[in-house]
Amino acid sequence: MRQHVNPLSRFFQLPLQLPAPAELFERPNQPLHLDIGCARGRCVLGLAEHNPHWNHLGVEIRRPLVTSADREALAAENGNVRVLFCNANISLEGWMNSLNQDLLQRVSIQFPDPWFKRRHRKRRVLQPALLIAIAGALQPGRELFLQSDVRDVIDPMVALTELSGCFERPAEDERPWRHSNPLPIPTERERYVLEQGLPVYRVLFRRNQQSKPALSDLEKRWQAIDNPAEVRTVES
Repeated sequence: MRQHVNPLSRFFQLPLQLPAPAELFERPNQPLHLDIGCARGRCVLGLAEHNPHWNHLGVEIRRPLVTSADREALAAENGNVRVLFCNANISLEGWMNSLNQDLLQRVSIQFPDPWFKRRHRKRRVLQPALLIAIAGALQPGRELFLQSDVRDVIDPMVALTELSGCFERPAEDERPWRHSNPLPIPTERERYVLEQGLPVYRVLFRRNQQSKPALSDLEKRWQAIDNPAEVRTVES
């Protein structure tokens, strides 16, 4: 059972100053993987144990999940994993902008909360501003991995990412969806879905050489695709 949190409520609109990598990890200059919406952190904790030569940061908006997950992270022997509480669309942009060049090498958004109703589109985790911040922090060739078990969730994420022009799929990947997870450790949700024999929709993107679009331009173009009725109302 998913426990939804409304990211637009006043409490979650307060920006947080997230710690710099030097405050989080024993070896802060290692390549960094950021998992947005990590839930209980099973995936990032497993990845950190599997690959001690990377640092792994999970961020999650449900504070009770973060408390127990970060307790485990702090007890991990490699000092290469943390789980932090924040609203990704409020607190991550500035944090990513402050990172040293090419420190962030992979971003994943896995099984985000499914906001099905069109009036809830602003509650989706991947918004234009967050995507541009990710594109700005990733150097060419670095990865953005998206997956969900809900087509109404994954389709807008893929469409927005492609609309930005900043990312491309590896030529060798299957279309429209990857058959396998490029990460060696699945999330709890992924395990559950696969045990039920249900599909998982996955797309791996790599940052290309294209410059970031202006946020206002991407928002306008995305609005025309995602909510054309509202655009027509404004123009009329």
